[in-house]
Amino acid sequence: MRQSALYRATGAAGLVCAVLLLVNILRRAGALPETALTHAIAPFGALAGLFAITGLYLLIRGTAGRLGLIGYLLNSAGLAGAFAIEYTLHYVFPLLGRPTIDGLLAGGTGRAFLVTSVVLIAGVLTFSVAALRSGALPAVAIALYAAGMIPGSLRNLVPVPVYLVGLVIAAVGIAWMSARLWTAREETAPLQASGV
Repeated sequence: MRQSALYRATGAAGLVCAVLLLVNILRRAGALPETALTHAIAPFGALAGLFAITGLYLLIRGTAGRLGLIGYLLNSAGLAGAFAIEYTLHYVFPLLGRPTIDGLLAGGTGRAFLVTSVVLIAGVLTFSVAALRSGALPAVAIALYAAGMIPGSLRNLVPVPVYLVGLVIAAVGIAWMSARLWTAREETAPLQASGV
C-alpha cells in the first residue's frame, strides 16, 4: 500500500469521525431525535478518530520525534478507552438498572472512566505540541483539536453545554487536519507489508 492511499483512508476516517461527533452533538442537544440508529452509531466516532490519529502521526512522524510517538500512543490509548466507554454507555448500561449503573460508576468503572479521560487529555496535549513542532499540519486546526478535546474528554465533569461546544470545536479541528491528510503526497517509498 502506498502512503498516499493510507493518508486518504485515514483522512476519510477523520472526516467520518467529525461527522459522527456532530451527529452525537446534535442528538445530545435534542436537535436530532434519539433513534435506534443515532444511538447505535454514537460510539464509532472515537473509533474513527483512532484511525485518523494514526494517519496524522504517520504524516508527522519524521519531524515529531519521541514526543510525537508518546503523544500518539497516549492519544490512541485514550481514544480506544473513549470508544470502550461510549460502547458501554450505549450498549451495556441501557440493559442495567439505575442502582447497578450507580454502583459501577461509584467503583472501579467510574475510576476507569476518569483514568481514560486523563490519558486522553494527556495524549491530545502531547500530540498537539508535537504536531505544532512538526509544522506538517495547520496550526489552527491543531489548536482547535486540543482546545475542543479537553472539555470533550470530560463528559461527566463539565456542564453539558461546555462538553458539546468542546466537541464541536474538536470536530472542526479533526475535519481540518483530516483534509490535510487527504491531500498529503507520497513523501517516501511505498510502505512495505512487513514494515511500519
